[in-house]
Amino acid sequence: MVVTLNIKNGRSNNYDYVSLLVMKIKVISFFVSILFFSGLAAQGKPVKMSNSGICHAPNTTYYDQTKNFTPYKTLDDCLKAGGRMPKR
Repeated sequence: MVVTLNIKNGRSNNYDYVSLLVMKIKVISFFVSILFFSGLAAQGKPVKMSNSGICHAPNTTYYDQTKNFTPYKTLDDCLKAGGRMPKR
């Protein structure tokens, strides 16, 4: 890689390149952390199969309202156990 050092307004292109690289790293780190922590948050909550056989995943409409349920680690496990997806 060739970096030129053209001076304009007292700053070099090298400085601009480094600041752009740092900004890209910060943006990528931000999105990676969001994905990582959202996965951890959802990982702690089980999928709930209600007594009527409906599988409620975390962050769905009736998840918090479902009180009598059988917990499952994944939605796939709940469906394999005979549950079904909610109609809404």
